Amino acid sequence: MTLEMLIRFGGVCHLSLLIAGGLAAKVLDWKHELRRLCALSRHMIWTHAAFIVMTLIAFGVISLMNAPDLASGVPIARWFCGFIAIFWSTRLAVQFFLFDPKPHLTSAFLTVGYHTLTVVFTYLAVVYAWAAFGH
Repeated sequence: MTLEMLIRFGGVCHLSLLIAGGLAAKVLDWKHELRRLCALSRHMIWTHAAFIVMTLIAFGVISLMNAPDLASGVPIARWFCGFIAIFWSTRLAVQFFLFDPKPHLTSAFLTVGYHTLTVVFTYLAVVYAWAAFGH
C-alpha cells in the first residue's frame, strides 16, 4: 500500500463523512433541537455546518485528484497534509475530552457508527501526518 493509495482512500473517507454528518444531524434531531435557539444562533450553526461540508468536499476532492502530488513531499503538499492532520487530530481530541456520546449511543448501530467514525478520524490524522512529516 503506497502513500498515494492511502491518500486516495483518505479522499474517499472525507466524502463518506458527508453521509455520516447527515445521519448525525438526523440522529441528534437538529431540526427540533435547534428550534430552541434564537434565529441568529440557529443560522450560525447551519452556516458553520455548511462550511464543514465544503471543507470535507475540498479535502476529499483534492485528495482524490492530487494524491500523487500530496504524497510527493513538496512543501505545499506537506503544509496541506499537515493542516488536514492537525484538523483531524484536533477533532479526535474534542471527541475524547469534550463530547459525551453515551446518552446518544442507544443502539448497536449507533455505537458501531460512533466507533467507526473514531477509526476513520484516526486514519485520516495518521495518513496525512505521515504525508506531512514522514518525508
